[in-house]
Amino acid sequence: MTEPVDAVRAIHNAFRNDIQRIDTAALESAKGKQGLDPIIERYRFFNEVLVWHAHGEELAIFPALEKVAPLVAEAYIADHRGLDAAFDELGASYSAKDPIKTARATAAFRFHLTWHLMKEDTHLYRIFKERIAMPDQGKAISIMASTIPQERFAELVAWLYPLIGHDDRENMTRIWQMVMPPPVFAGVKELIRKAVGSDWAELSRRIPGL
Repeated sequence: MTEPVDAVRAIHNAFRNDIQRIDTAALESAKGKQGLDPIIERYRFFNEVLVWHAHGEELAIFPALEKVAPLVAEAYIADHRGLDAAFDELGASYSAKDPIKTARATAAFRFHLTWHLMKEDTHLYRIFKERIAMPDQGKAISIMASTIPQERFAELVAWLYPLIGHDDRENMTRIWQMVMPPPVFAGVKELIRKAVGSDWAELSRRIPGL
């Protein structure tokens, strides 16, 4: 059964996959391969989504956890500030057109983010799932989602769905279908259809009536 926290897992998997692509492209560029700037430059929108996500956690998830597991979120807030610093270093390195420094910066960003997400998945969100009632989980995830600027939602869908697998796509779509008014979801459904292309048939098979 789909749970609110499944939406977070899907976003985390998208982050992992995108930073992997960005880091690989930066390394290949440092080795002299040409034409990889469009992939490396994904870091800008990637980080915008990461900031929305982190802000949502600090606004809704961490306060909810503080009530059932005091001080747990403190270290994760420090991680977020570290990710801000990693982005600043990547931006400075790329702007300087220094491929070696850019590759080093993407590798550092990827390492820090990978371990941060692993800790959240295995520790922080495990506590969230086990100690917070399901209705309160849903409320916190909804508040978290509200930090995404509505005028950027189409960009988010276009970024997210190509980066995640069938299970994550199904869970995210089911969650949006449950929480969005039907007219709103109808528009989102078309964004998803465009984002997944030929995989739409599989998503429709998994969610009858989609």
